[in-house]
Amino acid sequence: MAEPATMNLRKGLPGLSKAWGASVMALAILSGMVLCTPTQEPIVHAAGDAKMAAGAPAYTADGKMLFPYKYREWIYVTTGMDMSYTQASNMAGSAGMSMFDNVFVNPEAYRSYVKTGTWPDKTVMLIEVRGAQSRGSINKSGHFQGADLMGLEVHVKDESRTPGSWAFYEFDGESPSTIVPRTATCYSCHEQHGAVDTTFVQFYPTLLPVAKAKGTLSAAYVKDEGEKKP
Repeated sequence: MAEPATMNLRKGLPGLSKAWGASVMALAILSGMVLCTPTQEPIVHAAGDAKMAAGAPAYTADGKMLFPYKYREWIYVTTGMDMSYTQASNMAGSAGMSMFDNVFVNPEAYRSYVKTGTWPDKTVMLIEVRGAQSRGSINKSGHFQGADLMGLEVHVKDESRTPGSWAFYEFDGESPSTIVPRTATCYSCHEQHGAVDTTFVQFYPTLLPVAKAKGTLSAAYVKDEGEKKP
């Protein structure tokens, strides 16, 4: 979501230099992420407005997903920094940048998860990516999130569109998005390592205990954890 990571959920850069953008692109490719470059042009929200306001996925007539523009009113799940699912080390540092991944989930899905330990139909998880900054105002050490939005990706469970599975959508600004092809590695990565229903709940500190208590951890995740033990 994310994700990860996608978390594998993925990234782009508005208004930045070509060199900076190229560095982020290289970093994203190495970490298994796919970059998009958001536009600065807002769109008029019309079709699917009510659904999107409620957090449910909505689509255009030709099957593109509409941008969930009210996601900032959803439930905040977690933030990761410089996460990568590959063996390459310190990629963010070597590229001269750091990135924050903020994960949000639609409220109805969150409430259902807390009760059951798994995700219901019409779950929408969104990862937004922002650059890390260290110099600003009175800050003397550490990092804070910059205002520039580097990318957005959505992970959707919608039985009416993709029965028995989830789908990824990468957004170029607020324009409707086509589904990420099934051949993309994000699908297999989530299926092979996701803690709950192919999602990276293992990185969501308030949600992992729920899955443990409800007994909904995936066999793949339990196997991964078992292999880590000496």
